[in-house]
Amino acid sequence: MHRSRSRADDDVRMRGFAKRHTVAQALAWLDMQVHTLAAEAAPLRNAAGRVLAASAASEVDVPGFDRATMDGYAVAAASTEGATPYTPLPLTVVGESMPGREFQGAVSLGEAVRIMTGAPMPEGADAVLPAEFAGIESDPRRITALAAVSPEKNLGKRGEDIARGTVLLDAGRVLRPQDLGVLSSIGVSKVEVVRRPRVRLAITGNELLPAGTPPHGARIADANGPMLEALIDRDGGVADFPGLIPDDREAILAALQSEADVVVVSGGSSVGIEDLAPMLVAQHGELAVHGIAMRPSSPTGLGRMGDCLVFLLPGNPVSSLCAYDFFAGRAIRALGGRGKQWPYRSVRGRLSRKLSSPIGRLDYARVKIADGSVDPLAVGGASVLSSTTRADGFMIVPDDSEGFPAGAEVEVWLYDAHA
Repeated sequence: MHRSRSRADDDVRMRGFAKRHTVAQALAWLDMQVHTLAAEAAPLRNAAGRVLAASAASEVDVPGFDRATMDGYAVAAASTEGATPYTPLPLTVVGESMPGREFQGAVSLGEAVRIMTGAPMPEGADAVLPAEFAGIESDPRRITALAAVSPEKNLGKRGEDIARGTVLLDAGRVLRPQDLGVLSSIGVSKVEVVRRPRVRLAITGNELLPAGTPPHGARIADANGPMLEALIDRDGGVADFPGLIPDDREAILAALQSEADVVVVSGGSSVGIEDLAPMLVAQHGELAVHGIAMRPSSPTGLGRMGDCLVFLLPGNPVSSLCAYDFFAGRAIRALGGRGKQWPYRSVRGRLSRKLSSPIGRLDYARVKIADGSVDPLAVGGASVLSSTTRADGFMIVPDDSEGFPAGAEVEVWLYDAHA
């Protein structure tokens, strides 16, 4: 914990920002603070979407035996040499091999074992005669081979799916459903995964009503809570959101003094008279960044309270979304072992019209895309959350650029990763 400073030093309310950090400076500080959290064991059935903490290698062969890949008869291939429908060769059926119940014996020349797909190949058999190439005789102990099969025909070899010692999945992989199937096939019941970051979500504001409540008078419904909870879940965090917090010093300080890995505060991050959070972080912890040269989200703050990272997001919904994606989401993803970069796919297109921006400020512009044409919807309008639902994605105008002319090829990050 950092030494407390005087309120006069920390209170920037109604005084404005003396300076604004660049986005690059804020990210540089942030990246020095994050490290991957420790591993924990998770039951395999609950591990989908979790991040693998260590590479997974197989200690067994899969399959652990040679097996039939067709229904038919396990034979020594030499027993069928020269067989045709016109010159069938007789075979004696000496038993059967079923999945989970193998034939207890060996196959000699001139013999066959009835076998089903997936069943173990008997000793002495090196091929499977498909059922359609077997002539059925009146005596159930006799068949005829109506075609020849070559050695290793219609059988799967031991270890052909997974050989013992093979590294199947690398550390850092976000486990997919099929990964769980593979891990189960090698006998894994629990898997070492990176612990999910615990995120205390503090939505502040006397004007707020609980999410989903019809707004009335001067009160508005909380939009940031549901949005940020969903974003935290998307990025692998576990959100703790016990309810709205009034613009009260003690209530906000209590939320900041959390045992979580991350505290995300929404609202009260600027320089208004009720913007208490920055002053409290500065007095009781470290306020490393406050005020960033970007639009929207310029009142964003980054800091620490003990071992906990703190992100002060503006209350305006678009600003909150933008600041979360740039900073808080990056930290949550990194802590949980995921990539720091945005979880959005990008496409390229050409601007339909000029997009201007002043040197020294990064702009986050919501855009629509149609037939490869990129149409900017908004750069400002930090409170107009519906601009993000009308938009297909966003583009960035870097702080060393004055913008892009009409017809310029630009990169767009899509809100819908599956679009």
